Formats: sequence, structure tokens, C-alpha cells
Amino acid sequence: MNGITEKLLGIVSNWTGSFNGAFNIRENGQCAGRQSTAHIKIESKTDVPGLDIRILPGTKGESVSIPACVTHGDVDDLVYNDFFVGENADVTIVAGCGVHTEGEEEARHNGIHRFFLEKGAKVLYQEKHIGTGNGGLRRIDPVTDATLAEDA
Repeated sequence: MNGITEKLLGIVSNWTGSFNGAFNIRENGQCAGRQSTAHIKIESKTDVPGLDIRILPGTKGESVSIPACVTHGDVDDLVYNDFFVGENADVTIVAGCGVHTEGEEEARHNGIHRFFLEKGAKVLYQEKHIGTGNGGLRRIDPVTDATLAEDA
């Protein structure tokens, strides 16, 4: 990871050099680091760019962070991230995005996040965004959709 990514991670995901729990760090359209846990599995999609995040039923007190960082212009990053949260799980999801550019070119990140919560599932969802730099246009265009079962 470069220094700009580290600075952006601190702003959008409270990163202090490491994460507790599951995480996936995206840097300029590529995976820069990933860790699953016994209860939270993160896998790359096979048909489009993005992730499938599966949280097992009954998972409590765990977190998953999926920050995305764009550190220069002429990047147009798009991801489709799907969260499958099992019955009676209670977790925190942090999904931040930082975009930085110093040149004339546009830098952009689009995150399309879909949530599928099973019966009784609870999620605290935190999404932070920031654009930095002295250059071209910095764009962040998030979309969030949720499908909730009973008592979710």
C-alpha cells in the first residue's frame, strides 16, 4: 500500500495499521489485502468486480471492513458488494471510500452494496467518504440496497 492509501484508510475506516476482524482493502481497483474470520467469509465475485461477504448465523460482536481507495487520477473503479447476513447475527460493517487525485484526470469509485439480512439479523452499517488532493474531479457514487427478513 502507498502512503495516500494509508491516510485515506485512517479517515474512512479508522484504520491504525491493522484491522480487528474480517477486512478487504481495495486500492486503485485491486485487492490490497484480505482476511476472513471463522464466522465471516470474504470472497471475490467471479462474474463482476466485487465481493460476496457471508456472515454466519448467530455471529455476534464481530466486524467487517471493506474500504476502497483511489490514489490517483484516471481510475474509474466499480464494485458490486453483496452482504449475506445469517439469522440472528449482530455485526458491524464499515464500508468507506477515499478518492485522491493531484492531476487533471478524474478519479472515481462506485460501490454498489446489497444487503440480504435473514430473520433477526442486526447490522450497524457505517459508510464514510472523502475526496482529497488538488487535482481533477474526485467522484464517489455509492448505492445501497437492503432486503430484510422478519425482525431484521
